[in-house]
Amino acid sequence: MAQKLDIIKGEAPGGGVRAVSNAEAEGAFRTILQWIGEDPDRDGLRETPDRLVRSFREYFAGYDEDPEQVLNKTFSEVEGYDEMIVLRGVTFESHCEHHVAPIIGRVWVGYIPDRRVVGISKLARVVEIFSRRLQIQERLTAQIANAVENALKPRGVAVVVKAAHHCMISRGVHKRGSDLVTSRMLGVFRDQPMTRSEFLSLVNADKTE
Repeated sequence: MAQKLDIIKGEAPGGGVRAVSNAEAEGAFRTILQWIGEDPDRDGLRETPDRLVRSFREYFAGYDEDPEQVLNKTFSEVEGYDEMIVLRGVTFESHCEHHVAPIIGRVWVGYIPDRRVVGISKLARVVEIFSRRLQIQERLTAQIANAVENALKPRGVAVVVKAAHHCMISRGVHKRGSDLVTSRMLGVFRDQPMTRSEFLSLVNADKTE
């Protein structure tokens, strides 16, 4: 465990994973501070490279976790329950892979079980794992849905993500108040319009609650 705290995972130029030391990462952050015109040795910034290393480890902790392991424990004693299960409005914070700018939003996850269910905290944990990686929202949406599909083999899975992207809020076009909505529908949610509409009504119900 002590060794893990001293390294950060990174991709080697030839592919695969190599270990990057904290000292190397701190050195990179010092270089960036100098590049923007700052003095990394002044009092207010002297510990900033170390703080950034610790912050980035937290921001991107999802690379060290396996969502399939999280969803591995399911329950079959459901008394024949076969109706829709929806976890609404799971908050998340991620970072876009293009500018490493924050993506802040909410996720709705629904599925119709086929004899097996999973604890609702596990669904929230899957959202957390995938969001704590460099992302684009479309991939995040698909990854959450596919993970639930693969683990539970339900009759259908539906995921909706609504998020604000700081790559267009804090930079670029500087447009506040807009959000991006993505969805992935699998199984009965894709094939049956009434089922899909029921799920979407639960997603949009937040507007009036």
